[in-house]
Amino acid sequence: MSDAKRVMVIDNEEGLCRMMEAVLLDNGYRTKSYLRSFEAVEEFEAGQWDLVVTDIKMPVMDGLEVLQRLKVKDPAIPVIMVTAYATVEMSIQALRRGAYDMLTKPFEPEELLYRVKNALKHNQLIVENRELREELVGKFRFDNIIGASDSLKAVLERVEKIAIRDTSVLITGESGTGKELIAQAIHYNSLRKENKFMAINCGALPESLLESELFGYKKGAFTGAKENRQGLLEAADGGTLFLDEVGNLPMNVQKTLLRFLQEQEFHRIGDTTPTKVDVRILSATNSDLKQAVKNGGFREDLYYRLNVVNIHLPPLRERKADIPLLAAHFIALQNKKFDTSIKGLSPEAMEAVLSYDWSGNIRQLKNVIEACLAMETGEYIGLPIISQFIELPSTHEEGQTSLDEGEYNRALSRFETDYLKGLLRKNCGNIEAAAREAGMNMATIYRKIKKYNIKKEDYC
Repeated sequence: MSDAKRVMVIDNEEGLCRMMEAVLLDNGYRTKSYLRSFEAVEEFEAGQWDLVVTDIKMPVMDGLEVLQRLKVKDPAIPVIMVTAYATVEMSIQALRRGAYDMLTKPFEPEELLYRVKNALKHNQLIVENRELREELVGKFRFDNIIGASDSLKAVLERVEKIAIRDTSVLITGESGTGKELIAQAIHYNSLRKENKFMAINCGALPESLLESELFGYKKGAFTGAKENRQGLLEAADGGTLFLDEVGNLPMNVQKTLLRFLQEQEFHRIGDTTPTKVDVRILSATNSDLKQAVKNGGFREDLYYRLNVVNIHLPPLRERKADIPLLAAHFIALQNKKFDTSIKGLSPEAMEAVLSYDWSGNIRQLKNVIEACLAMETGEYIGLPIISQFIELPSTHEEGQTSLDEGEYNRALSRFETDYLKGLLRKNCGNIEAAAREAGMNMATIYRKIKKYNIKKEDYC
């Protein structure tokens, strides 16, 4: 019972108060009821309760004042307001002051339990998202690369190892998986980080422009070449050049690029004197270059020059543990940009995004979040808004997705277990040191290792 949710019930009507207390106790909640609202407010302490259910119409201190005082003590506490005199004006006033929900008398025990369950589930999602963001430290995050899934951690560990080795890297993966972010992470964790990172999309320019953009040209090389122009290779001297969609390079450009990789020099268009530079080449593709080599569309010798080290990025559907973190990150960016205060996704909306396949990967998720924030008027992105941009999962019954408690909770548990074990191993089972490194309080560490049945003694 130690993990049961703690619910405070406040109602001056003794019969109803005792009924709510009994119903909640019978369903596994740790519940304490109060007939006097001022006593409840005096005893309330932040962190000691998970939910408050309070009547509105009470003597001495009414429910709206109770709500206001509780929110001063604990802004995150969800509060359900109970009233027999519900009006639109009263509901708006309560919600503006921070109430989570309104429950109108008379009500059945099942309705009370349904509202309580929803409020607790919503609040747990908020708390766990916040804790996850706080716990993402060190090797789990490279600048704007957000995630904690095992597949992403494996990628970042590989990036960390090869960043300092000045060799060519081919980054593969579907469109929208963040290949340029990985290229930037390699550059900014390398010995070249003080110099330029230049990037070009090889599929976005026609052949004639692509060649001049990469290698530059000499004055008079062609009509319109009125002066010498430096190409990206020369501009990136001492740094890194990232070739996105490298599979789209035309054959004549492939030949010139191969010479550069072999000799570290190239010719500007129309120039007979070679230009020598020191540039690291990183490239990326969402196509099958091996097949392109077999089909004669890509030079085999260039392929092996570019693919000295390969880093493959998994699609978002294979790293669903990262979706809540990515969504929270994109929401925060939009809030900052437009001075809004959307707090996150509702539990139902989160289950929907976790069940979706995201064929456009991270880029698609980012675009959907931006579109939702442009339309959402509440505090959380709800299912009606998210359903306008993604196909909803099949349902067992109205309002309940086929994910049940959702893939999110399973992904969260896997991440927290691995993270806690790593902390304990690093700090030789010392809870205080582990909490300090994670930026968490010791009580949270103890609660979580108990939840996941982790024995600190195993890591001494």
